[in-house]
Amino acid sequence: MKVLVTGAGSLLMREVAVALATRGEEVVCMQRRTAHFPAGVRIHQELGDISSLDAVTKAMTGCDVVVHGAARVGVLGTWNEFYNTNVVGTQNILSAARSLGVARIVHVSTPSVAHVGHSLVGAVATPAVTGHKRAFYAESKAVAEIEALNANNHSCAVVAIRPHLVWGPGDTQLVGRIVQRAEANRLAMVGSGDALIDSTYISNAVSALVAAVDAVQVGASCAGKAYVIANGEPRTVRELMQKICDAAGVPFHPKKVPLPIALAVGSLIERIWPRIGKGEPPLTKFVAEQLGTAHWFDPRPAAQDLRWSPTVTLDEGFRELHRWFLEQPKPPTQ
Repeated sequence: MKVLVTGAGSLLMREVAVALATRGEEVVCMQRRTAHFPAGVRIHQELGDISSLDAVTKAMTGCDVVVHGAARVGVLGTWNEFYNTNVVGTQNILSAARSLGVARIVHVSTPSVAHVGHSLVGAVATPAVTGHKRAFYAESKAVAEIEALNANNHSCAVVAIRPHLVWGPGDTQLVGRIVQRAEANRLAMVGSGDALIDSTYISNAVSALVAAVDAVQVGASCAGKAYVIANGEPRTVRELMQKICDAAGVPFHPKKVPLPIALAVGSLIERIWPRIGKGEPPLTKFVAEQLGTAHWFDPRPAAQDLRWSPTVTLDEGFRELHRWFLEQPKPPTQ
């Protein structure tokens, strides 16, 4: 089986490509810059921009399955930049698949496409919704997922996988930001920190996407549906952040910010940051909602339709993260 994996510059998609190649699949990776894979892992790389239909078609030629994970993430950038990568990129994947006769697509999405600002308790993957004001990532990914699932038909099976808060060794998003802010004494806790949230250890997110590759077939129970992937072990925001800090060996002294204040400050920052800020903003309304409200999910749909369940517990993951930090080179002393 020949598989196209897009977005292998990210930790998750790089590990998916390695997992597929390791089990014997022929893997082609498409991303803008050369990705680095472990020695001995055979992966062909096609460099190109996902917003170019010609580049996508070239990379997909001869493939049987596509795992589409290329995306613009975070909060920096204009709507057009998010749209061109996340929406136009997905449209190009679907168009190239139609022209080349590729009949199996795994679309990598995010739970934020269905986030409406209130708590989610034991939730299933409800349909993506649009209207995420100023949350360009969530909005563009919602539009992309809707288009992807609408493309599911009698000749092409599409499944959307929404990994939730993926973390692990080498993660520069969740882990990297928490550790950096803790080191700088700028770590903030929205509300009491008691909101229960799901998260996903990296190897579980990888195995879920590989399971989706195997499950997505025309007429399969998963075709045309979305699934939230998580460890299924809800922890409080406080515990998750503290365990990450403990693994990294950095102090955990977060500053508490009441949720109403965080929402107001986040809204203000969203409006003024494009004009005055550099780098990632310290807070947005969307991030405040995510940190201040419970969101954990029902694991049964993925278990039933994808025949997937997590194999690494959160506690095992924290121990692996700690070992990884211990192995990192120490900065030179002055």
